[in-house]
Amino acid sequence: MRRSTEMIVLGLTGGMGAGKTTVARFLRRAGWPVFDADAAVHALQARGGKAVTAIARRWPAVVRDHAVDRNALRHAVIGHKEEIAALEAIIHPLVRAERRLFLRRMARRGIRICVLDIPLLFETGADRDCDVVIAVTAPLAVRLRRVMRRRSLSETQARHLLARQMNERERNKRADHVLRNGLSRGHTAQQVKRLMASLESAR
Repeated sequence: MRRSTEMIVLGLTGGMGAGKTTVARFLRRAGWPVFDADAAVHALQARGGKAVTAIARRWPAVVRDHAVDRNALRHAVIGHKEEIAALEAIIHPLVRAERRLFLRRMARRGIRICVLDIPLLFETGADRDCDVVIAVTAPLAVRLRRVMRRRSLSETQARHLLARQMNERERNKRADHVLRNGLSRGHTAQQVKRLMASLESAR
């Protein structure tokens, strides 16, 4: 884990459907800059994105009008370990480059605390760029319901997606702080405010 004397880098992670996006929104509204790994992936796969050509070579049918059809790509790789590994080999290095560019920009601006919002934080080794890691967690039933609704997936497909991520217990064990989501937005907000106050006072 990184140890900075100038800028605190806060890693934010959690399984799909855990509520990480809600926590990131609270932090962003408080003025803390957030690197959104999911948004970076969207940009890489959009028209003109750096990942489009490589994805088109591997899965020609999922690229339409010079952009990746994310839903088609998801269905092409879901449940197939080799295909998922091939996609990650394309995406992860590009996201890593975007993340490090973000950190350099924040350092040049003299930002005191910034956030890396990365679902696969530990899995990709991005935690090495962080001083403090927060894991957001929620009951499995809640997470499944959210993933199925947002991605129009069956329960089996949703479970496949969740299974490729780190075990919830292991993620929480490795994190410095765990925020429990799934009760109410107010309850989540209170936890975030307490954590922010703690980090601010430590600075």
